[in-house]
Amino acid sequence: MELPQEGYLLRIIIGESDRYGGRPLYEWIVLKAREAGVAGATAVRGMMGYGANSRIKTASILRLSEDLPVIIELVDDRRVLEDFLELIEPALREGLVTFEKMHIRMYRAGRSGRAVQSENP
Repeated sequence: MELPQEGYLLRIIIGESDRYGGRPLYEWIVLKAREAGVAGATAVRGMMGYGANSRIKTASILRLSEDLPVIIELVDDRRVLEDFLELIEPALREGLVTFEKMHIRMYRAGRSGRAVQSENP
C-alpha cells in the first residue's frame, strides 16, 4: 500500500474499560480499522491521565486504576480516516478524538512483513 507524503493522524483517547460489541472498545476499533483498509493502527495503554471529568487515572501502585487511558492512533489519507471515523463514531460514548495533518517519512514492510532498514540514514 502506498501512502502520500502528506497524510493524516486520527487519535482516539478512551478508557481501558470501555467496551463495544462484547469486547474492549480499543480492540474493536483496531480490528475495524484493519477491516476498513486503514493503513495503520496502534493502541497504547497510558500510564496516567485525565479527561473531561478531571478524574485522575494512574497505574501507580498507590492509586491503582482499572480504567487507564488508551490511545489509538490511526494513519492514512484524509478521506479514509474521515470515512472511518464516521463508521465508528456511534461506538464512542466518551473520550477525545483529534485529527491532524502530518508528514509521512516512511511506510514499508519487507517480504516477511517486517519493517526494513532505510538505506539512507
